Amino acid sequence: MTIGGPELAGQAMSAGLVDECHLLVNPIVLGGGKRALPDNLHMRLELLGERRFRSGVVHLHYRVIV
Repeated sequence: MTIGGPELAGQAMSAGLVDECHLLVNPIVLGGGKRALPDNLHMRLELLGERRFRSGVVHLHYRVIV
C-alpha cells in the first residue's frame, strides 16, 4: 500500500505501520511549507538504495528498523 501526503504518511509512521520509505529530495531551499515528516517522529532507517536524476532530484529508499 502506498501512503502519500505529509499528514497521513506521518500518522502512519507514528503508528508504526510503515515498513519502507521512499523520499524524493528536490534541490530547492524554501523558508516555509509543509514538513515531510512530523517533528516528534523518531525512527531508525536503513538506506537500501539511492538514485540521482539529472535534474538534481535524489530518490532515497529506506527500510524501517524495528
